[in-house]
Amino acid sequence: MEHQSLDEERALYGSRDILVRNCRFEGPADGESALKECDSIRVENCAFHLRYPLWHDHGVVMENCEMNEACRAALWYSENVQIRNTQMHGIKALRECRSVVLDSCDVISPEFGWSTENIQMENCRIQGEYFLLRAKDITARQLQFTGKYSFQYVENAVIEDSVLDTKDAFWHAKNTVIRNCVVRGEYLAWYCSNVTFEHCRIEGTQPFCYCRGLKLIDCEMVNTDLCFERSDVQAEITTPVLSIKNPWSGRILVPEVKEVIRDDPRAHGEIIIGTASPSHKPLSPAG
Repeated sequence: MEHQSLDEERALYGSRDILVRNCRFEGPADGESALKECDSIRVENCAFHLRYPLWHDHGVVMENCEMNEACRAALWYSENVQIRNTQMHGIKALRECRSVVLDSCDVISPEFGWSTENIQMENCRIQGEYFLLRAKDITARQLQFTGKYSFQYVENAVIEDSVLDTKDAFWHAKNTVIRNCVVRGEYLAWYCSNVTFEHCRIEGTQPFCYCRGLKLIDCEMVNTDLCFERSDVQAEITTPVLSIKNPWSGRILVPEVKEVIRDDPRAHGEIIIGTASPSHKPLSPAG
């Protein structure tokens, strides 16, 4: 199918093994769910300006397409989906899908990717709030992300070579690695479990509180204060830190810290100033 304008309800419902090219889903009929319950479909150079176009689909390849703000909740409950060079600008664009690949996509979508499993992202620009809430089995490279409350409750994620300009990110995250990234934002990774930051630059107030199994490997921490409160942490930090407060357990290596706050008798985490050399003794609980 080529060069069609489709606006009726369920225009291509239940289609199998079709190619849709250079079509527009818009018009006065204002129909929803154009490609619902489809199998093995390929969509190229199409514009989607109506709601809920790709629900309960199996085997979708989408390239060079546009989904504008009117295309709400574009892909839900679908699996084996590949999306390339596509604009996704509607709210809740992806939810409860499995086995999804996003390559070179431009996404502006609050509540994107909720409860998605096995999602791979490469070279994408994404803006939104509550990005990937409760998603599992995530890999992302060269991601440019902007928005609050990202990666909350995620599990089994690997984020590499990315810039994350965010706030309240990685809360309650589990079994996650963030590598070679810049992470900017307040209150980073509270309540997380088994999360590792490796060769990252971390900026913003009060990161890493109430964490368990937290690791920082050769990370920069810039303008960070009140770090590691009530956390179990193993950290190797390469830059001065403004303040560290009541780490509960583990060891923190830091070249310089302006203030150490020890006002909780349960906080026994070691803080070593300078290097890991045995000549450097940890600060006493009294500070």
